[in-house]
Amino acid sequence: MRLIIIVLLLALVLFLTALTQVGGLVFLISMLSFRLIDKRFSNQWTRLATKMLSFATLYLLFVFVLVPVSARPFGRVQLPVLEKRHLQPANVWTCLLNRNYVRQELREITFQVAESMNSKYPGVIVNYLDANFPFIDNFPLLPHLSHNDGKKLDLSFQYNDSKTGNFTNDVPSFIGYGICEDPKVGEENKPRFCDEKGYWQYNLLKDIVWQGNKDKFVFDNPRTRDLVSSFASHDGTGKIFIEPHLKTRLGLTSNKIRFHGCQAVRHDDHLHVQLK
Repeated sequence: MRLIIIVLLLALVLFLTALTQVGGLVFLISMLSFRLIDKRFSNQWTRLATKMLSFATLYLLFVFVLVPVSARPFGRVQLPVLEKRHLQPANVWTCLLNRNYVRQELREITFQVAESMNSKYPGVIVNYLDANFPFIDNFPLLPHLSHNDGKKLDLSFQYNDSKTGNFTNDVPSFIGYGICEDPKVGEENKPRFCDEKGYWQYNLLKDIVWQGNKDKFVFDNPRTRDLVSSFASHDGTGKIFIEPHLKTRLGLTSNKIRFHGCQAVRHDDHLHVQLK
C-alpha cells in the first residue's frame, strides 16, 4: 500500500509539473503542512479540504508573486493577467496555468499591435491565448509542438456579435481554440487535405470542443487582416502561422505568413506569431 501511495504521489507531481511547470514543486512544498493538518483535524474530509486549501493558497502565491519575478533571469516576462494596453487573456486559465510568458521583445510587439488596433478601432481589445512557460527552454507546453522558448504566442481572431453586428471582445471558444473559420467552397482546404493524409490530430480540437457558441460570432475580415498585417510589419516577427485559405481570403501577402504543416493542428481558429 505504501508503494502504491508513493507511485500515485509521484504521478500527481509529474502531472502538475507538466500542466503548470511549477505545480509539482508547489505540491511537494505544501506537503510540509500536511502532517500539521493531520494533527489539527480529526475529520478526514476536513483534513482533505484544508490540505487542498493549503496547496491552492501556496500555488496562487507562486503564480502571482514569486513566478513573475523569478522568470526574468530566464528571459521571460508575464503577459497581462488583466487588460493592459488593450491586451488581455482570452481565458483566465492561461494565467493560472503559467502559460502566459514570453520574451520581452514579443510582449512589446504585442502591446504595440494591440494599441494600433485600438487606435484604428476604438474599444477593440486583442485577446491572447497560449504563450510559453516561465522557465527553461525546451520544456514542452503541451499539447503544442513548440511554445518552449518564449518566442511563440497564439492570439484570437477578431469577431463581431452575430445579433448586433457590432464588434465583440469575447471569443467563441471557452478555451480559445477549436471553433474554426472553415474554408469556403473554392478555397484551399488544408484541414481536409491533412485529414485525408492520416494526420488525425489536425482537426481534433474542432471535433472535441463544444460548438454551441459558433453561431453567436462572425469572423471579422478587416480587423483580423489588420491584426495579422500589424504583426507581420514588425522586424522582430519571424513567422506567422494561419490556414492558407484565410491568408488568401484576407489578401495577406507577407512571406512571414506560412502554412504550419499537417503535423500540427489547424490554424483557422487562432493566429500563431513567433520571433525570429
